[in-house]
Parts: sequence; C-alpha cells; structure tokens
Amino acid sequence: MSRYVILIEPGHDGYGAWCPDLPGCVALGDTVDETIEEMRGAIDFHLDGLRAEGLPVPVPSTVAASVQAA
Repeated sequence: MSRYVILIEPGHDGYGAWCPDLPGCVALGDTVDETIEEMRGAIDFHLDGLRAEGLPVPVPSTVAASVQAA
C-alpha cells in the first residue's frame, strides 16, 4: 500500500484537493475531512484506471513539510 501526499485548499463553497504525484486526480468536499475521504476514493479510482489501461502506477515521491513563518 502506498501513501500519496495530497494538498487541500479552501474554495468558495468548500475544499479542493489534488495529488502532485497523480496529475489530474482531484476531489472536492464541504469539509476537510470529507475532502480527504473523497480524495482517497479518487486516488483508488485513478490507480485502478491506470492498471486497467496497462499504464505504470507512479511511485509516491512528493515530500511535504510545513514551516512556521514570523
């Protein structure tokens, strides 16, 4: 099982998420928790589609960190 970094951003009516290692794989939700769950499903769907097409599944390579700024 792989762990992919997702980025979550607030929008006008909720949140959007995307995965840098899986271009085109996105999800929306009303809350952060809902967006994470939707993204989990989107990633599974995306990876299943790649496998079905015989395409390589990208290895997670994005590293995330947060920094505190003054």
